[in-house]
Amino acid sequence: MPSTPVVATLPGPGGRRLDRAFVADGAALTLDLADLDLADAWATIRFRDAGSGGVARAVLGALVAQGPAEASGATPSAVTLSEAAAGGDDFVWTGRLPPALRALRLSPLSREAPFRISAVSVRRRSRLALVVEALRRDPAMTARAVYWRGLGLKVRGRALLLRALQQRSETGYATWITRFDTLTPPDRQRIRDEIAAWTGTAPLISVVMPVHDPAPRVLEAALRSVRAQLYPHWELRIVDDASTNPAIPRVLARHAGEEPRIRVVRRAQNGHIARATNDAVADAAGAFIAFLDHDDVLAETALYHVAAAVRSDPDLVLIYSDEDKIDGRGRRFEPHFKSDFDRELLYGQNYINHLTVIRAGALRDVGALRPGFEGSQDHDLLLRLTAGLDPARIRHIPRVLYHWRAAGGSGTFSDRALDRAEAARLRALTEIAAPLGASATRGPLGFNRLVRPVPQPAPLVSVIIPTRDRADLLAVALEGLLSGTDYPALDVVVVDNESRDAATRALFARHAGDARVRILPIPGAFNFSDLSNRGAAAARGAILLFLNNDVEVIEPGWLREMVSIVLDPGIGAVGAKLLYPDRTLQHGGIVLGIGGVAGHSHPGLPESEPGYFARMVLTQEVSAVTGACLAVRADAFAACGGFDAEHLAVAFNDVDLCLRLRAAGYRNVWTPHARLIHHESKSRGAEDTPEKRARFEREIEVMRRRWGAELRSDPYYNPNLSRDAARYRI
Repeated sequence: MPSTPVVATLPGPGGRRLDRAFVADGAALTLDLADLDLADAWATIRFRDAGSGGVARAVLGALVAQGPAEASGATPSAVTLSEAAAGGDDFVWTGRLPPALRALRLSPLSREAPFRISAVSVRRRSRLALVVEALRRDPAMTARAVYWRGLGLKVRGRALLLRALQQRSETGYATWITRFDTLTPPDRQRIRDEIAAWTGTAPLISVVMPVHDPAPRVLEAALRSVRAQLYPHWELRIVDDASTNPAIPRVLARHAGEEPRIRVVRRAQNGHIARATNDAVADAAGAFIAFLDHDDVLAETALYHVAAAVRSDPDLVLIYSDEDKIDGRGRRFEPHFKSDFDRELLYGQNYINHLTVIRAGALRDVGALRPGFEGSQDHDLLLRLTAGLDPARIRHIPRVLYHWRAAGGSGTFSDRALDRAEAARLRALTEIAAPLGASATRGPLGFNRLVRPVPQPAPLVSVIIPTRDRADLLAVALEGLLSGTDYPALDVVVVDNESRDAATRALFARHAGDARVRILPIPGAFNFSDLSNRGAAAARGAILLFLNNDVEVIEPGWLREMVSIVLDPGIGAVGAKLLYPDRTLQHGGIVLGIGGVAGHSHPGLPESEPGYFARMVLTQEVSAVTGACLAVRADAFAACGGFDAEHLAVAFNDVDLCLRLRAAGYRNVWTPHARLIHHESKSRGAEDTPEKRARFEREIEVMRRRWGAELRSDPYYNPNLSRDAARYRI
């Protein structure tokens, strides 16, 4: 919480500006606006969160009265306002404030990342000014908004104008660095002042660096990056692994002579990276160990952010950050903006390195690095360290704190033995997989793949298919299930919502003699959630698979893959890789916050492309998966209350279910090893009538009210990436 009041500049009566202080409400800040007639007004809200670097640490919300109950003191409901980063530490939101507005609230996204709010302002906006701003962002959509407004269709015009105002152009990495990752002298002074106030609570961080014959110039850069840290409570433990270049000992000795926090030990014989690193760890006195290769560079704020994380949660065991690469001239490129901890993704690839910082006691307890795993020694360590570790003790810092050198002369250990590295990586996963009864195999592009077993006899899977006519699509789905799938235990429940076509009746009659297929007639208006819930109530299987009637099976092993994952008691929903008929990606998992609520990952990616850092060829955790092909255990589905048929009849019911599964402690998983084709919404059609659009807008509002904070912060999608579409761009 701030030590001084946070004051906002507001529009007052008669066009005057007035200042008003926020009131502390626990960890949140509330600003009373009830007397200012801002309800339903178009406005721009700006604020600064010092030290955020454009990464949201606060949720901006509007508190809205709920009718007559408000007069009796009932708590107003909160509506999330999705602000956007505006450069540096600044954020901005532009839109129409909700009716019955009572107050603004800034709430922390997490207790681990407190905000430092200042420079708050609220400014009324004229329609003309908004149209001009929207034209700069999205001219075509703004023109459509003006057109529909001119025809008197205010709601449609307003919705399009809001969408245009929310458009953010993607940018290049150099521009992003300038806007969000460039420190000013006041920034550095603020950090130093903050550290100075940590009297007695600043942890000692030991940086360990094995060295073997790097180019002297890149070693110099690595050493300078440690000495330039804004955080002063560090030591650098260097082990020279019998370098043969006589310049290396001279460089190390000079820096050790100039800086007492640097200690150098030389090995008589080359022992390779694991032994050299372990020697440095044994010599370290810090409570936390940070790993630095001899040719890489730390950002000057790296250890400060690590120390801040440790102070916010002293129980942390593993801390890691985002990273990028630097070339021979020190130019930064190819940033890796990572997810929060993802156990499934870590099985496949070491997405965590770099920067990696580990609690010293935990590191020594697992035996540190293991000789014999050279090239994948870090991956092996992380797999062993995180096996059984509570994810709450793992912290991802969404900042680029490590610059990995990708230039000649670096002499990195792993560059010398790529084949051995792949074999070591697979051997490391094999050891982790054995207690799970699983196996490790080589996956796409040489990454690992964890293969879980399916017990014998295979558990019964109830496949629930809501449908209304379109026998041509349903016939393809049923044929793929019954003849093109190698899973032996199927209970297919076709939930028929008033089909009338003769072709559909004929299709039902054709399958009447198949004991695996049942037709469940459910009359009434189309309500996907209700139809699915009724199908689940009639299901016989311990596993439920919700499947759209426009999904086509293209490979036999897809269901076995999904079942093997969903049987894990810690996993909730499992989703598949769904392709459009042209073999571009339709569903690669669902990312929260895209377009305001949620959107599919990597939309339109060609099937042959691996995606952002190979994400689309690796099994991974996600916040949600599409209900077009969603597997879940029947007991978990029932415990979470099924789909919300009352408030989410058609849209976002799958996202809502997955978020309730997550809230109950389950992990949701997407697998690329179950591939199908999805002829999306062909039977239901598009949202192209006033009634459908109105229902869709209501469902958006339900999601924003119910899951506002979660929609602002998807743990599996880095906050530095664009929320306009989940294409993993900045």
